[in-house]
Amino acid sequence: MLRSRTAALACSVAFLAVPCEAALTGADKLSSVYELILGAQFDRADAALKQACPPAPREACLTLDVVSIWWRIQIDPGNKARDGLFSERARGAIKAAEDWTAREPKNAEAWFYLAGSYAPLVQWEVLRGDRLAAARNGNRVRELLEHALALDPALADAHFGIGIYQYYADVASAGAKVLRWFLLLPGGDREKGLAAIDLTRRSGSLLRSEADFQRYLIDIWYEHRPDEAIAILKSLDARYPANPIFLQRLAEVYDTYLHDARASHDAWQTLIDRARDDRVYDSARIILTLKRTLCLTSNFRCP
Repeated sequence: MLRSRTAALACSVAFLAVPCEAALTGADKLSSVYELILGAQFDRADAALKQACPPAPREACLTLDVVSIWWRIQIDPGNKARDGLFSERARGAIKAAEDWTAREPKNAEAWFYLAGSYAPLVQWEVLRGDRLAAARNGNRVRELLEHALALDPALADAHFGIGIYQYYADVASAGAKVLRWFLLLPGGDREKGLAAIDLTRRSGSLLRSEADFQRYLIDIWYEHRPDEAIAILKSLDARYPANPIFLQRLAEVYDTYLHDARASHDAWQTLIDRARDDRVYDSARIILTLKRTLCLTSNFRCP
């Protein structure tokens, strides 16, 4: 498949978004869809997907469809109502990409999207506690990306996914490392992983937002840098104010890691106000949830 060498790539998943040096087919339209997903404008993203493929490969849009469902799950992780649909669509995206690699085994783009179709599945498996499947499929993502790079070394987009594997394989807990050893998975490299992530954050265009989100998670869980995590979350919230996850995580970081009750209160109050004015995704659920928790406190102005 012919590739435009001037467009910016929209990688479809958290593992794969990196600054583009070699572009993929239909990158501009995929980038627009990806921004809508991050902004929690899912109805608009679904409509835009119908216009993106073609020119983008059908497999790219199947993967982005799974990413869109994954972000809805991530915003409301306790709700398993979408799990069945997610699993079905993920399997469909993987099968379609596998078929593409069988038809065109020397096409780096096909192998790239096969890796991309696995990536949201790995994140979902982590969320639902299936560590064995997540470890196996995470390594599968790495293998597929390395194969894509062997076919096209200019496909810079693939480096970020490998970097994510390198980082987590290195800093994982002892239990996770035993699991990695049991499955004969390769080790990692913390420094190389961070370098790949930060390269995306510095040099990416629209795609750097996903890399920012991954770096926030790393700064909180492993690097113990809450101030840096707060700066990232504030930036993401400024760019995507309709997505409630960034403001929610900001309030939690203030409370849990900095013990700053005032700042946490202000972040929660801002989220309450946006939900009351229907300026965030799933406002009704957010209002109901916060009424059961925060709004029982008289210090909050609740709807």
